[in-house]
Amino acid sequence: MGQKNKPVPVIAIFDVGKTNKKLFLFDEQYQIVFERTARFTETVDEDGDPCENLESLRLSVFDSLREVFKKEEFEVKSINFTTYGASLVYIDKDGQPLAPLYNYLKSYPEELKSQFYASYGGEEAFSNTTASPVLGSLNSGLQLYRIKHEKPALFKQIKYALHLPQYLSYLISGALYSDLTSIGCHTALWNFKTQNYHEWVKAEGILDKLAPIAPSDHVMPAAFPGNNYAVGIGFHDSSAALIPYLINFQEPFILLSTGTWCISLNPFNSSPLTVEELQNDCLCYLQFEGKPVKASRVFAGYEHEQQVKRIAAHFGADVISYRHAAFDPGIIELLRKNGKPEPEPGSETIKESRFSKRNLSDYATDIIAYHQLMLDLVDQQRQATQRVLKGTKVKRIFVDGGFSKNAIFMNLLSASFPELEVFAASMAQATAVGAALAIHKSWNTKPLPNDIIQLKFYSAAQHHY
Repeated sequence: MGQKNKPVPVIAIFDVGKTNKKLFLFDEQYQIVFERTARFTETVDEDGDPCENLESLRLSVFDSLREVFKKEEFEVKSINFTTYGASLVYIDKDGQPLAPLYNYLKSYPEELKSQFYASYGGEEAFSNTTASPVLGSLNSGLQLYRIKHEKPALFKQIKYALHLPQYLSYLISGALYSDLTSIGCHTALWNFKTQNYHEWVKAEGILDKLAPIAPSDHVMPAAFPGNNYAVGIGFHDSSAALIPYLINFQEPFILLSTGTWCISLNPFNSSPLTVEELQNDCLCYLQFEGKPVKASRVFAGYEHEQQVKRIAAHFGADVISYRHAAFDPGIIELLRKNGKPEPEPGSETIKESRFSKRNLSDYATDIIAYHQLMLDLVDQQRQATQRVLKGTKVKRIFVDGGFSKNAIFMNLLSASFPELEVFAASMAQATAVGAALAIHKSWNTKPLPNDIIQLKFYSAAQHHY
């Protein structure tokens, strides 16, 4: 009989996005050795608004774990979770969900919102203390306030309100915790000045509905007897994506995480938010060690998608053709030289670029129009990143996600910050890797890796315009 190979020690990470739900297995070198993706059809809540299918998600977690445990070539040492934020699961005393997983885009009743802010010091002061712009349901604490005032009977039955990562962790560990990375993401629950829950949480009787806070690297034994793997308490995805960078780079940096939203995260900026910053969609996250991270957001990925459709339709081209468009400094020079009268400065909003107001007939070709779009988006990005950069010793910007592969975006960005080093950072699945690194000690016998992020340097000196 040939000797059987010893199973490879791995960590299982569930990475739950709005669209794709993924399961990864990483080996001790942080290489992906197995991957599975699922997509579920959304369901609706009692008002007919779309929401996550919580039951499908729950079953999928158990199904995919069962599949992985059957594989003899792997030995699962730990499990952790990372999911989108601002979403709460309300469970009863038996741990069963009592209500739908309400969508954070669900509209919030105006009177209730006015009542809330009037009771707790007004929008401006409250937003400042909680580092949470006024975002309606995206402030997950306000979802609980709404249940209390609109559905008191349901509120009474709630034993705990868990953010989504902690609910998934609870399914496997049976342990109930809250985590700072979820509480610290524009939930309106946390007072960044006192580093504790805001007083309203106690005043409204919500404190009792929140599970005790555990540190992010906390692990628990699994609830199923006979299993010897550890379970992490889960992470908010934006905070998880930052962990590999914090572990690999000691010099101050900004991480520009690009996707539907482009979020500039500055873990080296803990100055309190100003009113002006809050009005411009800046916020603070709490990173995994509990320190504030100042952040600003632009809806640039979404805007790019909409405007590329507009360009393609106008020029009769294919949307795909811009995916790998080459950077042409000549076009940029041309656009800057005979710039059309600019739309009003400040006419762009967080959600819309200047480009949306431009007339496409002003451009001879679609590639010229596309360069103009990137010029406008990067201009908007520069303003947003500048807000969290100023007053800090940051020397580098790391760009990850979709725009890091866009040569036009990267070249224009490095030209916008000539005094900084700008890098495209590529790393397979930063969010999942972050959730694995956070509990490294619980499953990995090797030292923390220092080579999991590949960098490509974009130098501002390459541009002569």
